[in-house]
Amino acid sequence: MENVVARRRTELLLVLALSLGQSAVYSIVDIVAKLTRGPLSGQTTALNTQASPRAWLDITYQLLGIFFALVIVGMAYHLLGRDPGRPRLVLGLTPRRLGFDFGGGALLAAVIGLPGLAFYYFAVWLGINTEISTSGLRQAWWAVPILILSAIQNAILEEVIVVGYMITRLRQMKWSVPATIAASSILRGSYHLYQGFGGFLGNVVMGVVFSLVFLRWRRVGPLIVAHSLLDIVAFVGYQLFLS
Repeated sequence: MENVVARRRTELLLVLALSLGQSAVYSIVDIVAKLTRGPLSGQTTALNTQASPRAWLDITYQLLGIFFALVIVGMAYHLLGRDPGRPRLVLGLTPRRLGFDFGGGALLAAVIGLPGLAFYYFAVWLGINTEISTSGLRQAWWAVPILILSAIQNAILEEVIVVGYMITRLRQMKWSVPATIAASSILRGSYHLYQGFGGFLGNVVMGVVFSLVFLRWRRVGPLIVAHSLLDIVAFVGYQLFLS
């Protein structure tokens, strides 16, 4: 039994080190850099930035980034297939409750989105968060599709890895429900620290809500839908505002 627990722990740490755990480490370094540079409220954090001044290279890099970010999701899915097996059921990725996934996801997005936006402006006003520029792409025909794909990729990566996969592994290792929720939520907040402490706190709260939803219904579908909608509105709305 101890060997099984050790194997699961090692596997979890490796998956996180290759994905969002690595992002959390870089995010911590980034917030330290920002704090030593000056007040957070006077700084801007840019998301979805241009990868090359040449358009065809830019879209190529954007698509490659989206593709390789999803490879780690495939690996986590494969690992869940080995232990405990039947990963579609473990993650709730079955077609039998698609209405619940889309309806519940839309409701989650509405419940989280407006308070989240208000909290963002409050955090900037308090000086504990940077201003967020959610799109730095050129004005091109492919900008909006890329932003939509990026939003969906973010949602799949985060909800499958930090909720579906991580919670499954921690519960297999006999972590308590409160400790599991705390670990998943704090990790989510940590890899958003680059935005500031407001981004950290807001995402911790989001992580608690999403973890509870997954533990109650055992489906990542509503979480992916909600996360996708939130990011699409933020990314595409900013891009259209600039045009």
